[in-house]
Order: sequence, then structure tokens, then C-alpha cells
Amino acid sequence: MAKDPKIDIWSLDECHFQQHGTRCTMWVPPEEKDPILLHPPTRKSMALFGAVNLMTGKLVHTANPIFNAETFLAFLKKLMRHKSKKRKTAVILDNARYHHAVLLKPWLEKHREKFQLEFLPPYSPELNPIERVWKLTRKLCTHNQYFPRLEELVQAVSGQLSLWNKPNGTLYKLCCIN
Repeated sequence: MAKDPKIDIWSLDECHFQQHGTRCTMWVPPEEKDPILLHPPTRKSMALFGAVNLMTGKLVHTANPIFNAETFLAFLKKLMRHKSKKRKTAVILDNARYHHAVLLKPWLEKHREKFQLEFLPPYSPELNPIERVWKLTRKLCTHNQYFPRLEELVQAVSGQLSLWNKPNGTLYKLCCIN
């Protein structure tokens, strides 16, 4: 499929960015007192759908607090607006339950000539290139960061993702198969 010039391949997944950020291991000189890392007492997060084009590195995303068949279908429709007019679109994704929902069948059937879903084997996130995008986004935006308010997390992550809205070298190197 990757060698077929008539097919655009996208990698799709959902992601949560936690308000408490992520902590990395760090080295502290033994003569210094261990640092105290502030950690908000919350489980709030920013949730989003995202897809990266494996041929160009273009990222399409949308924030959504709920992941279900309806919100997934809405994201597929958004992704459809970004597809090439001349090529078929194949979307690589995991086996989340709502990716197989009956609600999707009429829409997928209607667009089967230009749009198809390709499911990864169960429990294989390492095969999904967009996982690398989430990992890099966390590294750039949330590692060892303190976000006292959820809005600050949303601003940090949204700022990074907006830099990647157009095809770019970073995501191209990270995910592309050309």
C-alpha cells in the first residue's frame, strides 16, 4: 500500500495530555537536596483525536473530551476534508471499540471508493506512527512542567500542534514512509 501512488496513508489515534504533565528522570548532585516537583491534585486532561499523513507529515487534530462512535465519526469527516482529491485515503488505527461501531458503517460504505480503515493488530501501539507524535509532543510541552490550570496545558499543547498543522520536516522525519 505504501508504494501505491494512488493511496494516501494516514495514521490516527486518540491522546490525553494530563494537567500534571510528565516527569522525566533527572540527575541531582548528591550534595544538593532532591528537588520538589509541584503536582496539581487533579486528574484533568486535554483529550484529542489526531491523524498524521505519512506521505507529507501534515497533522490534523481536534480536541474532544469524549471518545465514542459519534465523536470519532465527526473526526473522520474532518479528516475527509483534508484528503487528496486524486487519491484514495487509507487510515491506520488501533482497535478501539468505537472504531468498529455500527454507527460508522453507513458512512464508510458511502465513501468506500475513496476512504478505508486499516486496523493494526491488537496491542501494538508501537506500529502506529502517530504514537511518535504524541511522545514528541509530551517531551516538548509537558515533560517536567507544572500546569496550575488546565488552560495553561491546553495553551502549551495547542501551540505546538498549531506549528504542525501544515506539512513539515519534523513530522515528516518522525512518521513518513516515502
